[in-house]
Order: sequence, then C-alpha cells, then structure tokens
Amino acid sequence: MSATITQVEAAQPASSPVSRRRRLLRPAAAVIAGVLLYLSFPPRPLWWLVLPGFALLGWVLHRRRLRAGFGLGLLAGLGFMLPLLHWTGEEVGPVPWLALAAAEALFIAVGCIGVAAVSRLAWWPVWAAAVWALDEAVRARMPFGGFPWGKIAFGQADSVFLPLAAVGGTPLLSFAVVLCGFGLGEAVRQVRAYRRTGTLPRAAVAAAAVTVLVPVAGALAALPLVDDSAEDGTATVAAIQGNVPRLGLDFNSQRRAVLDNHVRRTEQLAREVKEGKVPQPDFVLWPENSSDLDPYRNADARIVIDDAVKAIGVPTVIGAVIEPDAGNLRNTLIQWDPKKGPVDTYDKRHIQPFGEYMPMRSVARIFSSDVDRVQRDFGPGKKVGVFDLAGTNVGLVTCYEAAFDDAVRDTVTHGGQLIAVPSNNATFGRSEMTYQQLAMSRVRAVEHSRSVVVPVTSGVSAVIRPDGTIVQQTKLFTPDALVDEVPLRSSLTPATRMGPLPEGVLALIAVAGLGLVAVRSVRSRRGR
Repeated sequence: MSATITQVEAAQPASSPVSRRRRLLRPAAAVIAGVLLYLSFPPRPLWWLVLPGFALLGWVLHRRRLRAGFGLGLLAGLGFMLPLLHWTGEEVGPVPWLALAAAEALFIAVGCIGVAAVSRLAWWPVWAAAVWALDEAVRARMPFGGFPWGKIAFGQADSVFLPLAAVGGTPLLSFAVVLCGFGLGEAVRQVRAYRRTGTLPRAAVAAAAVTVLVPVAGALAALPLVDDSAEDGTATVAAIQGNVPRLGLDFNSQRRAVLDNHVRRTEQLAREVKEGKVPQPDFVLWPENSSDLDPYRNADARIVIDDAVKAIGVPTVIGAVIEPDAGNLRNTLIQWDPKKGPVDTYDKRHIQPFGEYMPMRSVARIFSSDVDRVQRDFGPGKKVGVFDLAGTNVGLVTCYEAAFDDAVRDTVTHGGQLIAVPSNNATFGRSEMTYQQLAMSRVRAVEHSRSVVVPVTSGVSAVIRPDGTIVQQTKLFTPDALVDEVPLRSSLTPATRMGPLPEGVLALIAVAGLGLVAVRSVRSRRGR
C-alpha cells in the first residue's frame, strides 16, 4: 500500500499541489525547529521544547545534501535567532537586530552543513551533537571576539540536564541536550521505518536508545555535584538596584540622575539597617554603569559616592565609566572602602562590539547613523577581577562577560568564593534580554558551584544559590535593595578544573566525524 502511494506521488507533476507541499515541508519544518529552540529560552519555563526542536531539525537535515543542509540550517537559524535577539533593536531600530540575527543564523547554517554531512554515519546523533558544539565554540570566538548568546546551555537553567554543567561546563551541557534531541528524532525515525518495513535494525535502535538515555542518566549521576552548602561560611551581601530616569538610551544623558538613584537607595538601606529592618551587609554591590560620571575626574560624583559608602559603612563595588586623558574609555568596577575610598579596580575584559566599541565604523555607518552614539571607544582590561571584600573573595564578571566561559571561570580559579555580575539592561527596556542574561548566571552558579549575585540598574537583580535557584529578585524598573546571607564555597567542580578541555574534546569528535565523511566521499568517487 505504501509503495503504491509513493508511486502515485512520484507520478504527480512537479507543479502539482502535492509536489509543492512536499517541497515546502522540510523548509517549514526547519523554521518550526528554530522557533521551538527560541521558545525553550527564558522567560518561558519551557526548556523541554529544545528536545522536539532538535528532533525535528535532525529529521530536516538527515541525509540531506550539503547545499540543502545550508539552506535548511539558515531557515532554522533565522527561526531561532530573529525572535531571540529582538531586544538588540529595542532602541536603535531593526537594522542592527536583523544584521546580528542574520549573522548568527549563518553560523548555524554552516553548522547544519556539518550535521547533514555526518547524518549518514552510524551513531549520527553523537557526531551531529559534537558538530553543533563545535559550531557554538566558533560562534563564541569570532568575529570581534564572538557572540555566545543563544548557546543551548543558556536555555537550560530549569532543565533536568543542568547538573551536567558542573561536569563539563556549558559545552557539555549543550552537547548533551542536543544529543538527546537528535537521539529522540532518530528513535522516532526508527519507529516509522519499522511500521513501514516491518524490520527492526538492532544497531540503529540501540544507537537511538543510547543517545536518548545516556544524557538523562548522566544528568542524574551528576546531581551530587550540585551543592549549596556553605564550605567557607557565609557572607551577607546587598545588591542595589537604583533604577534609571526613563527607558532607553536617553539614560546616558542623565548620568547624574542614575548615580543619585543608587546613592539614595544605598543611603535608604543604611537607614533600614540602623532601624533593624534588614541585617547589616558585609559588602554592597552596585550595578555596571551606576556611575557614568568618572569619580576620579568629577569631584561631585566622588563626594556623593563616598557619602553613600560611609553611610552603609562597608566595602562597596561601584560600576563606573573611567575617562583617561588619552586612549580608550574603561568600563570599570571600583572597590570603594568607607575609610580609604577607591582601593582597587577591575576593567571589563570582554567588551561589546557595536555597543562599547565600534569596529568598522565607516562601514557600519552605512547601515545606521546610530554608530555615532559611540563617540569614544571602550578598551578591554587585561587582569582577572577578584576583590577581597571584608574577607570574602568576590569574582567579578561585568554584564556581557557572563556569556563567555573563560571570563567566569577565571574568577573562580583565581580564588573567587562568590561571583558578582554587575549589569546594565536599561538600553533594552522591558525586553527578554534581562531574563536571558539571568538564566546565564543561574547556569554559571551550577557550573562553578558558587553563589551568584546580579545587581542591575533597572532589569532583574537577583541572588542565586550555587544550585542555580533564585532566592531573591527585583522587579523591572523598580528601585530596590536585595540583602541576603549567601553560602561561600572554595571547592572546584570538574568543569572548573578541566576548563576548556571538554569543549576541545567535543571539537575533536566533530572534526573526526567530518573527516570520516570526507574520506568516504573520496573513496566513493575513486570507486566509480
């Protein structure tokens, strides 16, 4: 019966409705797969949609030619990245958003060429998941230092797979999730083949079962690594969210107002401490850009910051823009002592292209005059940021840096007992950006078994336990102060100890799979 249907369909003219529908089926499925990947990301608690997303993508790409793999991968990438990165055009219009989403989709399309290639191999879900991990690794490094946003691991903060972050970091977590999704797709394919042919190839069925069950079993086995006990005691930390005068980029022209908001909320916290309403913090964290006025050059800014820090009476981290006499600006975190004033600094190392500095300015200006909002480029720092705040070693990761594996890992290997992620989301309004970034911090907490404190100017500030749970958080565009006693830890997870090794191993597996496909192709041509 099925053979008869196939013959009838094959006899349809190329322009018939049935033929057109068949040609559109895979492209439509590719777009749907990408949309499912997007829907699996915060603020939606639908992490599990990533599995049918990759199952569908696996079906779309299975045994496709390389050119088809690129086209279908591009459609999936656009279905994923266009909605995921919509926040990038919040205040500067659609051109930067569309350009960035298209660039990221191109990376995914190239990766899907590799997935299509290795889909002809036995145990193809393993090879394909490794290719995806390799694609994420490349995308996180180039161009302009890379853009890791959209890494599959960052959508898994509520996932059963999350413990794997403590084993091999975000590369292993992404690999396991993608492997399970591709394995699920292969399992469905084998069931459909059995119904059609009545035969059940044992090796293929075993491969499908293993690639689904092993990631789940691995996550369950990794659960003991997820620990929020206080190895080194506790510290009481305060995170200040001062808010900004109004949404959008205009807040940069109201720098003093932003600073005053954070000063007032800190002084209010000091009064609440004296009245016994909240406990005395051991140290205080302000967000990135909480003082866009350089306190080293602006006496008024220095005075009000110093007054606020003296009022609360404990070391405070201030996010400031530093303007040297010559050279680039610096996005700096300043350790401010209530008695000594500024005593240490950390300059943001991973700075944002087209946001904090403008590569190819003359070319970018063709697409948008907004490039001239960045009149003086920021420069990257070089040293790892760890402040000793009242006896607690606090690792510093400024906003965008939370997306980069090395930036977070370095703070822990340099002694950080707690991670602080001072951030500024005001430019992105009420978009999903702040929730996506918060999910990154939750994954980092489990990856390195550290409490993570996220003070934000106007987004969602939060206190996160080492097991990834949020114990306190603020509302959007609401002045607030979070005060909490957090566990301090110094032990290192396997992910922290191994560093980039898991990612390197996965890259080698991907290259081996692609190499095997190339060798078979050459042999096949010689045999003709």
